[in-house]
Amino acid sequence: MLILTAPVIVIVEAKKENLNLGLGQCIAEMIAARIFNQKKSNNITTIYGAITSGTNWRFLKLEGENIIIDLTEYYLNQINLILGILASSIIN
Repeated sequence: MLILTAPVIVIVEAKKENLNLGLGQCIAEMIAARIFNQKKSNNITTIYGAITSGTNWRFLKLEGENIIIDLTEYYLNQINLILGILASSIIN
C-alpha cells in the first residue's frame, strides 16, 4: 500500500526528450501538489517543479497564481548545479 503524506514535491519526466512538452503536465502536478498539501493543513506558499529527460533539466516555481519558469536548460554534466537547485528548493 502506498500512502502519500504532505508535503508533496513534483518532478516530471519529459516526453520524447522535449522538456517543453512536459511543462503543462508539471504545472498541473504542481497545482495538484499545492491542493494536496493544503488539504493536509500544510500551506506551503511556494511549490517547486522540475522537468527532466534524465540528461536535461528545467525548473519551475509556483507562487500564488504565478508560474515562474527558469528558461535555462541544465545538463547532466552540471550535476553539482542541478543538485544545488534541488537542495535549495527543499530548504526554502
